[in-house]
Amino acid sequence: MIAPLPDAAPANWVDRLAPPALRPWLRLGRFDRPAGIWLLMLPGWQGIALASAAREQLPSPWLLIAFFLGAALMRAAGCAYNDIVDRDIDAKVARTAARPIPAGEISVKQAWAFVVGCSLVSLLILLTLGTTAIVLGVMSLGLVAGYPFMKRITWWPQAWLGLTFNWGALLGYAAVTGIVEPPALLLYAAGIFWTLGYDTIYALQDIEDDALAGVKSSARRLGKGVRRGVLGFYVLTALLAASAAWSAALGPITFTPIWVLFVVHLLAQVVLLKPDQPQHALKLFKSNAWAGLILFVALAAGMLRNS
Repeated sequence: MIAPLPDAAPANWVDRLAPPALRPWLRLGRFDRPAGIWLLMLPGWQGIALASAAREQLPSPWLLIAFFLGAALMRAAGCAYNDIVDRDIDAKVARTAARPIPAGEISVKQAWAFVVGCSLVSLLILLTLGTTAIVLGVMSLGLVAGYPFMKRITWWPQAWLGLTFNWGALLGYAAVTGIVEPPALLLYAAGIFWTLGYDTIYALQDIEDDALAGVKSSARRLGKGVRRGVLGFYVLTALLAASAAWSAALGPITFTPIWVLFVVHLLAQVVLLKPDQPQHALKLFKSNAWAGLILFVALAAGMLRNS
């Protein structure tokens, strides 16, 4: 059996339970590393929660399920597309050399078929969400297409990832309201800085290999100031999230205590960050699934107004 990839849990479900013939495909879509699904899905859930709370409603279970399925499929398609574009670079980086394409388990042609299949099923889900959400979903394709090239042309590919991964905040809000309003834009901005923070932490794993391969990242750009940089990103995340809640007139008594827990989680990451320990960086990165879930709960709780 092929050993689990370095950034996948040693006992992940793909390597334990999936039939051997399916494992390369599930690895191609990163189903052995579900943290990315959560990080793509949660901005959409947060957008749904924000829009629903502003109307004093609970989030629609159907919308939450639809965004979960859509995020899982689009994340799989995006990862496969990224691997197609980055196959030569991945072969030179220790953490990524065993991925299915550089390892020769899946051909480029087969990977393209995987991308198309996942995208078509995602499109069927998108078509149920209303006109504005459909337009936003189509617009997001430009961000997805451009992301793999950002590490070649800018020190801040994590910012582009933030623009891409948090588009769901606008999509989720629009799925509830049919329009995009200022609270959604503030939440989207909060998500961009959140991603800048957690993906800078993630990039610490590859900082030496990236330097050898000529790949740019915010972790390399910040250098010894990486902890201060992440702190700045997270402070802006917290302030913008609070501004989104305020502009939507969410109930502060129910929103604020849970938002404080979100802030504590982010600050704890900064305190615990050890730039010279890649495995520790991965653990902090994965913990952001909990951070995003806490913010979702805070926004949903904001439906309760002051008596």
